[in-house]
Amino acid sequence: MPHPLYETFESRKIISIVRGIRKEHIIQTVAALLEGGIGCIEITFDHSSHNGIKNTLDCLDAVSNHFGNQVLLGAGTVLTAEEVDLARKCNARYIISPNTDKAVITATKEAGMLSMPGALTPSEVVLAYNYGADIVKIFPIDSLGVQYLRAIKSPLKHIPVSAVGGVTIDNINTFLENGATCVGIGGNLVNTKLIELGQFEKLFLQTQAFCDRIK
Repeated sequence: MPHPLYETFESRKIISIVRGIRKEHIIQTVAALLEGGIGCIEITFDHSSHNGIKNTLDCLDAVSNHFGNQVLLGAGTVLTAEEVDLARKCNARYIISPNTDKAVITATKEAGMLSMPGALTPSEVVLAYNYGADIVKIFPIDSLGVQYLRAIKSPLKHIPVSAVGGVTIDNINTFLENGATCVGIGGNLVNTKLIELGQFEKLFLQTQAFCDRIK
């Protein structure tokens, strides 16, 4: 039986990947994304330092407390079962990883959250699904393109997948039309330079443009 959140991702199509945003900018960033039409927000773990992990958790907490159920909040770049638990305590509702790790998937499912691990080869996709993944993230999709996604889906139609890595306003519909349940968009949407400059109106307009493109 599909996870209760599956239909939300299937209908909303876009997950905004928020990476490298400092806590002082997180509320305005998410507000611009939400106003532009994207409510699925993935805040990624920063493993570069202890302070990076702390900033991730602070951002998850801040978004959860400020926006509540307006945002479907998840944690990304989750590499350990411990991080699954930390994200859960910050009210994350889904867990996304760049890789397939059985312990992470198991911890996610035991916590009742939606699991979206990363995979690339057919063997990895099937392995992730067999471990319990609800949606398998094909990453990095830009390295191989939509033809690869189509080839993966041909024998594996029963496995829901997302496309992540290099998704742009020009190719988003191509991925969605060729088998992706949803897509994750990072730097091509959430531009850290714009945010550091306080140009949240531009972020809103970019978000709106992406949403308009898939209508």
